Amino acid sequence: MNKAQIQCLAVFAVFAIIGFGPISPGCLIGMYVIIKRPNWFSKLVDDLYGNPMHQNLIASNNVRIKAFLCLLTLFIIDIAPVPVTPVVAVVIILSRPQWFFCVVKGVYSERV
Repeated sequence: MNKAQIQCLAVFAVFAIIGFGPISPGCLIGMYVIIKRPNWFSKLVDDLYGNPMHQNLIASNNVRIKAFLCLLTLFIIDIAPVPVTPVVAVVIILSRPQWFFCVVKGVYSERV
């Protein structure tokens, strides 16, 4: 486990505790990242994945819309008494699936 994984797990542990309510901080931050595409998040993902070999990723024109809609759906589901987003985030942080890396790079590749 690398330093970025430990830091992300700590943040989402806090989100899981404070997420018992109508607002999901993880989803809100995710939506912000999709809209504004801050440099710190792209660097965080590179650190999380241990600076993987960058492949030629083909970005879909609507990857940002799909990612935003997925986060919006999670945001709505998180209104229930059990926070779902932190659990999903922990699984992504620990398993580091290739699809997540591709989605993030797809969101950032469309940068104007």
